[in-house]
Amino acid sequence: MSAQPSDALAPVELIPEAPGFLISIVRRLRGDPLGLLGLLIVLTVIVLAIIGPSIAPYSPFKIKVPERFMPPTLLALVGGGDGVHGTFSHVFGTDNLGRDVFSRVLAGTQIALGVGGGSIAIALVIGLMLGLIAGYGPRWLDNFLMLLFDSIYSFPTVILGLTVMTLLGPSIPTLMFVVVVIQTPAYGRLIRTATLATKSSEYILAIRSLGSSPGRILLVHILPNIIGPLFIVASMDIPSVIALEAGLTYLGLGIPPPAPSWGRILQEGFESIRDAPWIVVAGGIPLILTTLGFTFLGESLRDLLDPKLRRIV
Repeated sequence: MSAQPSDALAPVELIPEAPGFLISIVRRLRGDPLGLLGLLIVLTVIVLAIIGPSIAPYSPFKIKVPERFMPPTLLALVGGGDGVHGTFSHVFGTDNLGRDVFSRVLAGTQIALGVGGGSIAIALVIGLMLGLIAGYGPRWLDNFLMLLFDSIYSFPTVILGLTVMTLLGPSIPTLMFVVVVIQTPAYGRLIRTATLATKSSEYILAIRSLGSSPGRILLVHILPNIIGPLFIVASMDIPSVIALEAGLTYLGLGIPPPAPSWGRILQEGFESIRDAPWIVVAGGIPLILTTLGFTFLGESLRDLLDPKLRRIV
């Protein structure tokens, strides 16, 4: 009788390794034109915020009164001892003090992304911690935190911002403090609701029965399952914060001069809109593009990460 082949010699089927999380997201975005466009715009804004000061043709604070209200020009012909040659000129024109608007827009990218991304990140961390505590902690602590969230959330955003900025004075830290106070309750309520829904699931009850500590349950087993929607909401809130900063600065209650904020560029351009309408256009275009980029990206991430809305790609 012939011997049966050994199991050890049987062919082994190789299972391809699953792609990483970020790689899978990028692959899915290829099938979503708006999401891919939003990703490209967001990456462009981030790159300009990092390298903007190094590629700016002029200092955003350099004043040249004789060159005030120069229209946008890409190349200027300059004569010298070696003849006439072209040189880089003012792409977005100059303002009422002769400052290069293009250089000020690049510098304003750092301010906009720093205020928007930084304040949202701080609010996200605080709201995440308070939401986890409210959803998993005792009942009395949950009631207290919800009362605190509802009290802050009841104030109108613009009125609260104007009040705080008037009392504390316009500055970047004050503006970020306003955003953190406004956004933290929204993130806290979102995480608290997700925590309440997750902590009653069977696998969490099984882990608790094995004696796992509350901290380990929250950080290892609950947090990874509820953090996705929070990132989606945060990415869509960044343009709102940038618009809030621009609006408050436009009203004179945001970032004080001479900081080249996009709101400051709009405010200065509006004062001289008859003489130099290009200043308002130059200040409004990056604000619109940034808002569209983060909105498109957030909508696409919601469709990709939410199981109820996920499309087959």
